[in-house]
Amino acid sequence: KQLKAEGLTMLLVEQNVHLALSVSDYAYVLSEGRVTLEGEAEKVAKDKSVQRAYLGI
Repeated sequence: KQLKAEGLTMLLVEQNVHLALSVSDYAYVLSEGRVTLEGEAEKVAKDKSVQRAYLGI
């Protein structure tokens, strides 16, 4: 959040989806090397396919 306040951007590549979405403003979901979903991290976290596949919900 401090980086954002300073006007900086960071690319985070992380297998822990809970962690990645909790610290991100925007997210991309990759499957087999292709972007399958992108959007605001909060909306991506609420997507049913993401919840089933990555969040165990």
